[in-house]
Amino acid sequence: MASGDTLLVFTATDARPPAANPATLDLLNEHPVLDYDAGTTNEGAFFEGIMPQAYADTTGVTLHYVYTMSSATTGVDIIMQASWDRLELAADASADTFTTPIATAIDDVPATAGLVGIVSKAFAKGATEMASVVAGDYFRLFVERNSNSASDDATGDLELTP
Repeated sequence: MASGDTLLVFTATDARPPAANPATLDLLNEHPVLDYDAGTTNEGAFFEGIMPQAYADTTGVTLHYVYTMSSATTGVDIIMQASWDRLELAADASADTFTTPIATAIDDVPATAGLVGIVSKAFAKGATEMASVVAGDYFRLFVERNSNSASDDATGDLELTP
């Protein structure tokens, strides 16, 4: 597998809600999306997978956020963040070991509701950013909108799409 090849694809219907403050499953013109509300409460969703054997663990991975806005205004910003949890053999699966969330700024969301935007964030291999996930590992990825950030000033829902 060459650098830049797609390893995994997660869609809105793959999401698992956390016990508190979940992003909510919704439809946008019959396309499943996850709604991350604006406001003062961070909302998130878990995605689970097994890192493909083709992952070489040489540079890390790049996460692509594909999104629309339910309403939008020129010049508003969103802060998304993600963290990794590697579920190891003989580890206590009842305790979370997520990495510190890595923030991604989505600057100047599309000025028209429903327009698709894409922003990417690279995660370095190793313990700090990817929880040492390597090929064959079972992992969880937590994706959250950081509405508490002063830099997240968009008033509409962000709709995470496939």
